[in-house]
Amino acid sequence: MSKQLKEHIGKFTNIKENDLVQILKYFKNVSYGKKENLMVEGQICKYHFFVLKGCLRKFYINDHGVEQTTEFAIENWWITDHMAFERQRKTDFYIQAVEKTDLLMIDFKSQENLLNEYPQMERYFRFIYQRGFAALQMHLKHFSNFSKEEIYHMFAKVQPEFVKRVPQYLLASFLGFTPEYLSEIRAKKRS
Repeated sequence: MSKQLKEHIGKFTNIKENDLVQILKYFKNVSYGKKENLMVEGQICKYHFFVLKGCLRKFYINDHGVEQTTEFAIENWWITDHMAFERQRKTDFYIQAVEKTDLLMIDFKSQENLLNEYPQMERYFRFIYQRGFAALQMHLKHFSNFSKEEIYHMFAKVQPEFVKRVPQYLLASFLGFTPEYLSEIRAKKRS
């Protein structure tokens, strides 16, 4: 499974095979069952997660007691509460397995040591963060410029994997509408 992270790193920076073997020693391989929490609100955010197989979601509970999904991560995606991780503070979020998930995780101190030992990894993480930020920008653009129905159709076109794998109520939470409204949109498309 570590081969997967090696290949992912290789897409963004050139690192010698011997160094890649050493880099992998900074990570811990773990598995979580469906609906199992990796992180809960109020905990210190200690880890950065790389999905090998499965699907994770990040969410918070709003003032009305409703879960609001803010992010998903599937194979070869990273996820954490970036601000809390960077500052080693309590998180306002939960990270939960949507399906059985195998992943690599790295704690804050290990990641700092990794970046000091292998400066090329700074480049790797910079590209990862840039892509994440760009995705957030597009997400915000779509939410402010398009109808809910248009948002769903664009998301389904750009991220069909999520539409297939993520339960409808979680997808609706991420897109900002009710599961019933999402059902109506899907029903219109089929008719």
